[in-house]
Amino acid sequence: MHCSRCQSPVPEVAHFCHHCGQDLVSGDERGRRRFAVQPDEPVASFALISSIMPREAGRHPQTYRTAFTITLVVALVAAIFGALPIAVLIAAFAIPIVYITYLYDVNLWEDAPLAVTGLAFGLTGLVAALFTALWTGLLPLTTTLRGPNGDLLGGPQWGTFLILAILVPVVGEAIRQVGPVLLASRPAFDDLMDGVTFGVVSGVAYACFDTLVRHWALLTGGLVAPQPAQFASLVFLEGFVKPLVMGTATGLAVAEFSGLGKGYDGFTPRYFGGVGLAVGTNVLYATGIYLLGYVGSPNVALPLQAMWGLLILGGLIIRLRTVLQTGLMEGALEAAAKAEQPVDAEQGFCVRCEMPLLPGSAFCSACGVSMRARAKAPVLAATAATPTAAGDAPPPEPDEGQTVVPVDESDVEEEK
Repeated sequence: MHCSRCQSPVPEVAHFCHHCGQDLVSGDERGRRRFAVQPDEPVASFALISSIMPREAGRHPQTYRTAFTITLVVALVAAIFGALPIAVLIAAFAIPIVYITYLYDVNLWEDAPLAVTGLAFGLTGLVAALFTALWTGLLPLTTTLRGPNGDLLGGPQWGTFLILAILVPVVGEAIRQVGPVLLASRPAFDDLMDGVTFGVVSGVAYACFDTLVRHWALLTGGLVAPQPAQFASLVFLEGFVKPLVMGTATGLAVAEFSGLGKGYDGFTPRYFGGVGLAVGTNVLYATGIYLLGYVGSPNVALPLQAMWGLLILGGLIIRLRTVLQTGLMEGALEAAAKAEQPVDAEQGFCVRCEMPLLPGSAFCSACGVSMRARAKAPVLAATAATPTAAGDAPPPEPDEGQTVVPVDESDVEEEK
């Protein structure tokens, strides 16, 4: 039996081609109905964990889903009861902490945690804090739309709009691209999913420090009179919607920098198109947030802003899943056409369905999950287990019950 897509020989009992991921049973030639990272999900779905954490989707995504839910609930409860310092602090750091834990779980930093965390999170966060402090503190601009009593301070202003909705998104995206692009250009991190992940890390880092600077007064202001709808919407928008919008948009751009197959594509028209999409999305997001701030009271404006952010996030997630699907399917087809051995193509078992894998598998032939969507093997352990030279290879261990006869060196010399 041969795959109709890549013409590779496949077993008769296989559900999926282990080389290109073709669904051999349903006849889905392009694999668009099944997400290669999580085959029981369609590509066109708002599944957050399998989209922004593709290497963990097949093992225990429920852990991260639960972590996001708990932090969201705790932050919202604190906001509802007026404990804004606690609510803003949890909201600012919740997603970054969970995501850095994800990097550790899947060993995405290839045993170089300081370099990866420093470039993808620390560098972006530091520059973001400085840039946000600059445009909020030094520029002659009114960032507060309402007075102490909640009344609107006039209508939209062109100068404020151009800075908030144009300048800040453009410069912010440039800041978020630096660290991920530097990492994605290294051979250890040139995989498509690595590029996506580093982009998401950079985006949530920027949002984290942007939130801390812009809402410093809330962090240091102590308890306030509870206003459940307003405070809960603010925490949800700033702590969860904004970082996911920024992270997903940046991840899409860096994914185009990584490209398909081995090696990174670099500064191609596709990459600049991805950056343009990220900038446009952030401009659209900031424009809606600014203009909706003038709609009614804060109890009305903030929920509308959160809904606007969720609408944009939904479109970004669908786009990200499409990019991941295309990258995994087309990259595997290209490798099959060139008879290239997939990355980490050793004999083993599928991390999702635990069925045995065929030698050289790029996909599980039973469930169809991509082998690239799994945790990386520790580099240090792999290096220690690999001899540096043929003469340094340790002698094989004797089989159980086998007798080892010592060799007399004098007899060896006489034979010579």
